[in-house]
Amino acid sequence: MEYNNYEVLDSESKIGELSRTFFANVYKYMFLALAVSGFISWYASGQGWYIEMMFTETGLSPLFYITMFAPVGLVLLIQFRIQKLSYSTTLGLFLLYSVLIGISLAFIFMIYTSASIFLTFFVTAGAFGSMALLGYYTKTDLSKMGSLLYMVFIGMFIAGIANMLMGSEMISYIISFLGLIVFTGLTAYKMQEMKKIAGDPGMVGEDRKKQELLGGLILYILFINLFMSILRFVGNRG
Repeated sequence: MEYNNYEVLDSESKIGELSRTFFANVYKYMFLALAVSGFISWYASGQGWYIEMMFTETGLSPLFYITMFAPVGLVLLIQFRIQKLSYSTTLGLFLLYSVLIGISLAFIFMIYTSASIFLTFFVTAGAFGSMALLGYYTKTDLSKMGSLLYMVFIGMFIAGIANMLMGSEMISYIISFLGLIVFTGLTAYKMQEMKKIAGDPGMVGEDRKKQELLGGLILYILFINLFMSILRFVGNRG
């Protein structure tokens, strides 16, 4: 019996180590994407070519819309083809996604003050971190909540596209408010989902590396969307 107890403890120790390594790499990818996007956004916002390429005399240029919607296609490609893509290809698409998001968000440095952007970043980090911990440690099954939040997110996405044509300030605020709820909730849900994957000893090698990268991508997307939702409310316009 004593031998069996040691065997159980050893197994739990290995699973714990696998989980810690998994999430360390997940956050490494997430922070890499945030660093790439942050630098690209800041740099592009101060360049004349950015304004010429993204804006016309009458409004937004076609390139602006391409840059905005191209990342959606990349995410779908990564998620649905990740089993067939090599790790190096997946990493390349991940970095390309980060660059495109950086370019598409450069406009915030032209609208909001740098101080309010950085303040919003730290507020987002606090909210995101709290929900990530909640999702990791809670024993409550969040799958039903996650499914509901995904449905709300799809509605928000459709409403956001429609509002690009309507230009309603009220709808924009409603979408941002819903974003605060949806993206904080999805952060907890995705952390709980990834925790189940993290401790799987059968997932090894390149498959594990790709799942870590995918986890970093998902958390990065949630962080960026939560950041934009909060910025809509607390950002000071320059």
